[in-house]
Amino acid sequence: MSRVPQPNRRLVLEAPQRVPDGAGGWSRAWAPLGTLWGEFRASPGREGAEAGARVSRVKWRVVLRAVPHGHAGRPRPEQRLREGDRVFDVLAVAEHDREGRWLVAHVEEGVAA
Repeated sequence: MSRVPQPNRRLVLEAPQRVPDGAGGWSRAWAPLGTLWGEFRASPGREGAEAGARVSRVKWRVVLRAVPHGHAGRPRPEQRLREGDRVFDVLAVAEHDREGRWLVAHVEEGVAA
């Protein structure tokens, strides 16, 4: 029998929204969809460059209570999870257990190095 997840971190699920930029174009803003609780498990990270600056990309596996397919509260790619100032881009989401009680969200956190 596997260990029961212990979701102990409060996360806000956010979705991108297009908003007018005031100059005839669009910019992206983030709208909150709801609160989830997750348990973080580390995955391998990597370092690279973005816009000329060194950036460390840390991957995490976040175990969450299951939410049905199609429900607005189920994370999906192109959304993100926020914990205070920390932002985690959702890469993929899948069922964590055979019974469907838990999800695992594969996320990536960007940190300026």
